[in-house]
Parts: sequence; structure tokens; C-alpha cells
Amino acid sequence: MDRSTNLDIEELKMTREQYILATQQNNLPRTENAQLYPVGIYGWRKRCLYFFVLLLLVTMIVNLAMTIWILKVMNFTVDGMGNLRVTKKGIRLEGISEFLLPLYVKEIHSRKDSPLVLQSDRNVTVNARNHMGQLTGQLTIGTEGAVFGHSVETPHIRAEPSQDLRLESPTRSLIMEAPRGVQVSAAAGDFKATCRKELHLQSTEGEIFLNAETIKLGNLPTGSFSSSSPSSSSSRQKVYELCVCPNGKLYLSPAGVGSTCQSSSNICLWS
Repeated sequence: MDRSTNLDIEELKMTREQYILATQQNNLPRTENAQLYPVGIYGWRKRCLYFFVLLLLVTMIVNLAMTIWILKVMNFTVDGMGNLRVTKKGIRLEGISEFLLPLYVKEIHSRKDSPLVLQSDRNVTVNARNHMGQLTGQLTIGTEGAVFGHSVETPHIRAEPSQDLRLESPTRSLIMEAPRGVQVSAAAGDFKATCRKELHLQSTEGEIFLNAETIKLGNLPTGSFSSSSPSSSSSRQKVYELCVCPNGKLYLSPAGVGSTCQSSSNICLWS
């Protein structure tokens, strides 16, 4: 019995020691079987991330530098930029300005005692439109002068010094009207009016007064005049009489002792 008791005690001790050993082994870290998992970005991913961060930083610096450069070059201020100033009365431009697109304004005027110059490589066109957007007037300045699409109202038209002034209508009529009269003067040159068909000088309530040292009417037709006198031959005739038909047409008739104008002249009949 003593022997069996001793065996049981020995078994209990062995079981106790195994339990303690097993408990200590569970509490101790197992370094031989543990797997390490790295935390973070390594390798080519890390290099790509640094590259994109560096590229973003360079882009931001370039954008900031360009913004500062544009602000400095364009001269941006609180009131405007460059020669452009925004005021209570509108927009004010100082110096020379260039417009690449159409400009729509209500009024353009220069400073006091300063000229207003509009310059273009080709033509300068100014359009006037009504509230419906329809074109009511147009001014085009090119190499040949100023072209007006509609009627023009102005108190004075003059040319540059030592230059000729020409009013021309290539396809239509040229009409000058004024309630108190139209004055055309050429102080240092000639005045010439030409047309392809008819030139009308009309005065409804007054008279047409031609005051000159010499008045010439060229290219007038010559009417026929029958006379038995051999001295009145057209080949020897040097003096003519100015005649007027009932319709107002002028013609020449060989001068005689009396008037040679005839209302039944071939010029009056066929005119």
C-alpha cells in the first residue's frame, strides 16, 4: 500500500509539473514559429508615391508663380487692370488698347482736349442697331475712305489738309438735304460734280444762282437752222445762240440777225 501511495504521489507531481510547464510555454512568446507582416509602403510603390507627391508640389509652385506673374504683367488692381479702370460712370481706357473681338458700347468719347484714334490693320466698322438687334446704320473706314450704309447727319464734312474730298455713290443716288441750305465750298481748289445719268439742281421756292467769272457748258448738242444765206453754213459758223426747249433741255443754234431758237427743233422733238 505504501508503494502504491508513493506511485500516486509521483504521478501527481509529474502531472503538476507538466501542467506548470505547459502553462509557462503558453505564456512565453513563440519566436520560432511567429510570422512578421511589415506595416507601410515599401518598394516601387513607395517610390511612385514620392514621385507623385513631388510632381504635385512642383505643379503647385509653377501655378503660383504663373499667377503672380500674370497679376504683375496685367497690372491687376482693385480698380481694374492695365490701362482699364472701372469707374462709376463706366469703363475708362488710358493709352493704347487693342480689341481682338467686337466691342459693344453705348458711348465712346476721349478726354478733354485729346483726340480719339481708332486704328485697325484692315477696316474699322461701326454698327448701330435698334432694340430688336436690326442694323440701322453702319460706318466702315477703309483705304478708300468712309463708307456709310445709311443716311448720315453731320454739320461739317472736310478732308485732311492737301487731300481731296470726294462724295461718291457707286450704285445709288447721292442726295444732300438741309432745311436751311447746303453749302459746298472749295477755298483752295476746284469743285466738281459728275454723274452717269442725270444731275438735278432743284430749288422749289428760290433760285439757282451761278456766280463765276466764266461759265462753260460743254458738249451741248447743236440744233438745225435752215436759212438761204450762204454765210450761215455750219462749216463757217463760229457764233451760236443758247436755246432752251420747253422741257428745259439746252442746245446750241447758229446765231443770226434774230433769234434762231425754234421750239420745233429736232433736239426738242427727240429729247
